[in-house]
Formats: sequence, C-alpha cells, structure tokens
Amino acid sequence: MTAWIRMIPLEEATGTLAAAYAKVTTPHGTVDNVMKAHSLRPHTMEGHVALYRSVLHTPDNTLPFWFLEVIASYTSSLNQCLYSFTHHFTNARRLINDKARSDAILAAMNARKPEQAFSGKHLALMLYAGKLTTQVGNMQKPDVDALHVAGCDDGEILEVNQVCAYFNYSNRLLNGLGVTTEGDVIGYYTETEGTA
Repeated sequence: MTAWIRMIPLEEATGTLAAAYAKVTTPHGTVDNVMKAHSLRPHTMEGHVALYRSVLHTPDNTLPFWFLEVIASYTSSLNQCLYSFTHHFTNARRLINDKARSDAILAAMNARKPEQAFSGKHLALMLYAGKLTTQVGNMQKPDVDALHVAGCDDGEILEVNQVCAYFNYSNRLLNGLGVTTEGDVIGYYTETEGTA
C-alpha cells in the first residue's frame, strides 16, 4: 500500500489526470507518489508541481541547490516526513558529492544541532528554517534581523522561507495521507551534478 487513499495508476489515467501526470513525469520517466496522491483532484497536482518547481527547481535562485536540498531535508526531518527526507537528502548527497561532508550534515540534522555542520550564513538559515518549522507562532522580526547580521540578503531569506514553507506543506500532504516511497525512483540528480 503506497497511501491511505486511492491513487489512480498511470495506466488508468484519462483526460485531465493523464495531462497532469504528463506534466509531472520525472527525468526517470516515472510519476512519484507525492504527485499520484493528488490523482483524485488533478487541479491540486498542477498547483503543487508549480509551487515545487518555483521554489526549488528554478535557475533564478541564488543559493546553491545542494543547500536548498539540505533545507528541504532538515524541514522534513523535523516533521518526521520520511518520504521527503528520503528523496531530498538523497538529492543533497548527490549534489554535495562528498560523503564525509554529507555524513556530517546528516549527523547534525539527526542531533537537531545544525551548528555541528554549518557556520555563518548557512547556519543562520538552517536555524531560521528550524524555528519556522517547529515554532511558527513564535517567529519575530529579530529572527530575520539575525539573518541580515549573518550576511543574508532578502532574496536569500525569501528562498529559504519558500523552500521551508513548501516542505511544511508537502510533509503534511505526505504524512497525512500515509504516502510511501514504494515504487518511486529515489533521487533526482546524477552523482556528478553539482558540488558543495
């Protein structure tokens, strides 16, 4: 069972759903369960993939993809969303392309101590994403002021805010419907794409 609700298989998709599936096909030629979970309401799939691509897979971001994948992974780890964590930390590892570095990041995330693997601007952004995920009602202007002090510009802050916000949405979709990675091809990037 890949979810607690019915997901329409690709071979049964027609009309609007077939068109939506065509738009979310991965580079591997598959459709991930995170998108199949929307199959009973394809219009929500279209909104989901548009948001996902706009916050994570756009050349207009200035922070490196590997770091945004780490933000995605940390948010998902804090939310105990194994689905997103599995996919996106696999992506982060491949983009970092340094086993010792990615192992150190994983250990820091597992310990809930990003300071063990990050410093400066990256640490400030990790701390911001952590608070935004676990204490959203306690966010204050000084949280953003601290990012400015660490050297972040407003565009970088917005990038991390949007990646974190998107994954909080996606984590709730996935955990709330019991979606698993069964049948998914894990990871988006090849081993040699991008480095930290």
